[in-house]
Amino acid sequence: MSVIRIPSPRSVIDRRELVQTIDKLVAAYGPAKSRQFVVETMRTALAEGRAEIERRLTEKPSAGHEIAEAQAFLTDQLLRVMHDHVVKHVYPAVNRSKGERLCFMAVGGYGRGEMAPHSDVDIAFLTPMKHTPWCEQVIEAMLYFMWDLGLKVGHSSRSLDDMVRMSKSDLTIRTAMLEGRYVWGDQDVYEEAQARFWRDVAQGTERQFVVEKLAERDERHKRMGDSRYVVEPNIKEGKGGLRDLHTLYWIGKYLHHVRDPGELVDAGLFSRKEYLAFRRAENFFWAVRCHLHTIANRAEDRLTFDLQREVAARMNYTDRPGKSAVERFMHMFFLQAKTVGSLTGVFLAQLDEQFAKKQPRGLLAGFKAKERIVKGYKVFGGRIKAPSDDWFTKDPVRMIEIFVIADKERLEVHPETMRQIQHDAALIKEEVREDTRANALFLELLTSRNDPETVLRWFNEAGVFGRFITEFGRVNAQMQFDMYHHYTVDEHTIRAIGLLAKIERGELKDDHPLAHDIVHKVRSRRALYASVLLHDIAKGRGGDHSILGSEIALKLCPRFGFDEEETELVSWLVRWHLLLSATAFKRDLSDAKTIFDFVEKMESLDRLRQLTLLTIVDIRAVGPGTWNSWKRQLIAELYNASEERLRLGHAQFGREQRVEAKKEAVRALAPENAELVEKVGGKLIDAYWIAEPEDVIAKNLAQLLAADDDPLSIHTEYDPARTATLVTVIASDHPGLFYRIAGGIHLAGGNIIDARIHTTRTGRAVDNFLVQDPLGRPFSEEAQLDRLRESIENALANRIKILPQLVAKPEVRPRADAFDVRPRVIFDNGASNRFTVVEATARDRPALLNRLAHALFEAKLMVYSAHIATYGERAVDTFYVTDLLGEKITSANRLKALERRLLEAASEAVADAEAEAQGS
Repeated sequence: MSVIRIPSPRSVIDRRELVQTIDKLVAAYGPAKSRQFVVETMRTALAEGRAEIERRLTEKPSAGHEIAEAQAFLTDQLLRVMHDHVVKHVYPAVNRSKGERLCFMAVGGYGRGEMAPHSDVDIAFLTPMKHTPWCEQVIEAMLYFMWDLGLKVGHSSRSLDDMVRMSKSDLTIRTAMLEGRYVWGDQDVYEEAQARFWRDVAQGTERQFVVEKLAERDERHKRMGDSRYVVEPNIKEGKGGLRDLHTLYWIGKYLHHVRDPGELVDAGLFSRKEYLAFRRAENFFWAVRCHLHTIANRAEDRLTFDLQREVAARMNYTDRPGKSAVERFMHMFFLQAKTVGSLTGVFLAQLDEQFAKKQPRGLLAGFKAKERIVKGYKVFGGRIKAPSDDWFTKDPVRMIEIFVIADKERLEVHPETMRQIQHDAALIKEEVREDTRANALFLELLTSRNDPETVLRWFNEAGVFGRFITEFGRVNAQMQFDMYHHYTVDEHTIRAIGLLAKIERGELKDDHPLAHDIVHKVRSRRALYASVLLHDIAKGRGGDHSILGSEIALKLCPRFGFDEEETELVSWLVRWHLLLSATAFKRDLSDAKTIFDFVEKMESLDRLRQLTLLTIVDIRAVGPGTWNSWKRQLIAELYNASEERLRLGHAQFGREQRVEAKKEAVRALAPENAELVEKVGGKLIDAYWIAEPEDVIAKNLAQLLAADDDPLSIHTEYDPARTATLVTVIASDHPGLFYRIAGGIHLAGGNIIDARIHTTRTGRAVDNFLVQDPLGRPFSEEAQLDRLRESIENALANRIKILPQLVAKPEVRPRADAFDVRPRVIFDNGASNRFTVVEATARDRPALLNRLAHALFEAKLMVYSAHIATYGERAVDTFYVTDLLGEKITSANRLKALERRLLEAASEAVADAEAEAQGS
């Protein structure tokens, strides 16, 4: 495609008028003096053309192809005018020699005739032989004009011999030349270049090109996260994006010399229906990419959270019950990415068949095994294939059976059969869904001891999963618009099932020792797998997905063949699948009431085990970095305390017994600890002994002894078991101590993940903090530990203004402001026998904990412990507090006033205003 045709081309740019204007300028001022006017004229034409294209994008926000082609058309016309001006006015040559011939062609995306508003202008200048001075002058003059217009130019200038030599040796150059499109100049040179490319470069290298292109694609996928379902996808380079579509086109063009994607049908690589799906996906991605460039006013291909909302609005997506506009937009995005994955499988299968016909060795498998029959299916080359076109039509249950066999026999489903299943998936109707054999097969697949994750992903991509379990179909390709979840709901669920299977196989023993220990002790493994499948099944419906999901479980489990007890268990697990993590991360586990309330919900040891396993795989499957040693320790602590209570009952939980047991555990750690317990232990009240773990107590005792009567003692050390830094501050207790320490820690770049506040019998504060950096890593270097100590000292000595400095600190997650997290405060006087539990939710930022702690200080409350949990952009800070007399806060008026004060503290606008006042 040399000439790009678009609607109303002259409203984008009128080349004839532009040429006439430039000719008049040259006539009036001469070639040299007119240059600045010529540049200004072309710059105006470029700006007006872009404005018209942007207007068209606003008018037709989904017309991706039309807008991308209009951008390329505008660039073509400008470069043609530029070239003609240079060879006519700037460097005219009357009698050109044979070497003074030049053409330039568009390569890359520009060569395909598709550009986003800020795409690079990739051009190749070609000459028949080594450059003459005139050719060099023309090329240089054109480049300077392009740079003066602000175009980002990628260029090369080569002779035909150079082009052939370099294309042979470099895959990137070969791909660029493959997409080469004539723009302007000597057309004979272009024709000769094309002929030589196909004859001297491409011929005989088809197989090598395909293998190298697929390897390049795999490497790119790995770099981009290797999933189509990451929630901040790269629209160009990511898996299932534009580059994957381009790869198919490149391969088709290299093998069959197709001139546009439509000819892939004639080449037998796509059916007509598949080609239309290709065009729809490409059109959607181009529309999104053009919007991204327009919003960012630069080349931007990553669909980040802050841009997703804006693109959704520009493309006219609106809110629906249970789904916001941005979630609906991203749902469409992931469906298109899924389409690209299916098309890739079909395309490569056809390619494999075509190569197999030419010679006995398969393209990718590298061998042709002898065909065998397994339960009526053909098996060869490590793949399972349907024996006939009507195989699934005769019995739709076979669309489930084939995946079960594939899993059992460790086979891949042949892409041609995947294509067949995608076509026939519509046959899965109510009678199939209620079929006993179909449900038994599905359960066998779900609970496979081999590799259920991989096969369930195929099952999903074939379109069978969502049709057989229609509720799962509703969460297919559904993203969750937050910074916590990394994957779509269906991908998250499949990954969680895969993790559970790996734990069962003993592959994650080191990462999850507790899960490894209890996974084979559960009474019903199929109930466990069903609960993992269904835990997020009701997301996007509006309302509490845990409650709605538990109702879905009551409906689905009998269909799977579960008895009443198993059905009730799955429903219970789905209903309470967030309880264990909420208790472990947001409650004080040393408070007996926390354990009592949690155990009351568990009812049995088996339920505790099941819920623990579900919780672990759920958190781990959220995405990279969400699981860490600290979470592992909290979950293990809650599990162990609950398990002991379920086994031994309430009698073992006397206060005196617990304190004495803890002292004994401290003594057992090291010989010198016995003396420390005797000398210093008496200063610490019972609540301290119950709350703190024995290793921290031993360190606190040593520090207390060393500090003697020093007014301030700060100890910092890396704690590898908790992947955090332990900070202990011993000082004279006074109101406001906690919020000042918190401010000092945050100013040093630390995030507090847990805090316990104690007062000795002699009135000294012993405050323990667990600290990480904003990325969840501990401070372990000496310089970092020194910085922490110094910052806390300065904060306590009032040497620094804490709030202005905290507010001025840059955001840890710069895109978090794309999310609206409404501050919320909850009081719970039933969660503890001694304390009022205050839970504050707000957008995570450096000053948050300091402001909340300061608000509690101003409200004349004592903080005994703080527990900080972050979920992407959302922070949940929980405080155990009393009034100054050690009583709970029960007055409705006082609770109302406290809520107002905490909401103000959580408000960013209020914090900014206060910081400005303090800083001035």
